Amino acid sequence: METDQDSADVRSVLDGNTAAFENIVRRWQNPLINLAYRFCRDRHRAEDLAQDAFLHIYKQLDKFRGDAAFSTWIFSVSLNLYRSALRRRALIVESLDDLAEIADSYSYGLQIEQSEREELVRKAVAVLPPRYRDAIIIFYFRDKNLTEAAQILGVPEGTVKAWLHRGREILRRKLSGDKKEV
Repeated sequence: METDQDSADVRSVLDGNTAAFENIVRRWQNPLINLAYRFCRDRHRAEDLAQDAFLHIYKQLDKFRGDAAFSTWIFSVSLNLYRSALRRRALIVESLDDLAEIADSYSYGLQIEQSEREELVRKAVAVLPPRYRDAIIIFYFRDKNLTEAAQILGVPEGTVKAWLHRGREILRRKLSGDKKEV
C-alpha cells in the first residue's frame, strides 16, 4: 500500500493543503480500522480508535521524517495510540485458561470448524501479554516482516523474534490444554 502518493500527500498537507489528508485517510482507513479491531474486537470501537489515530497522525504529521516507510510510521503511531486507549478502558476478555477449556471440550467429539478455530485463536491472541500480542498482530495479522515489525514496535529485531516465539509458545500451551505455568 506504500506509494509515492503518501509522500506527495504528506508534503502537500505540510505545505498547507489540508484537503490532501483526505487521500491519506482514504488509503489507510481500512488497515487502521482492521488493526484496531485486532485489539478490541468491537467494530464501532475500532472505528473510533482509527478516527482518533487519524486525528493524532494529522497533528503529528510534521514529525514524520521519512526515515522509515510511511506505513511503518502510521502503524507505529496508531499502535501506540491503541495501546494507550486500551489501558485507559479495560476490555472484557476471556482468560487463556477458559479458552483452553473451550478448546478441550471441542476436541472430545465435534470437529471444530475453521472459523471457530480462527475465532478461538483471535480471542487467545487478544488476551496475551501486550508485548507478545502486539508482535503477533503486527507480524502475522498485518503481514509485516521482522524489520518492519521491529520499527513499528520500536525494538530490535531480536526482541521481536523472542516475543513472537514466546507468544506462540503461550498460545500453543493454552490452546492445546497444557496446564503448565506460562
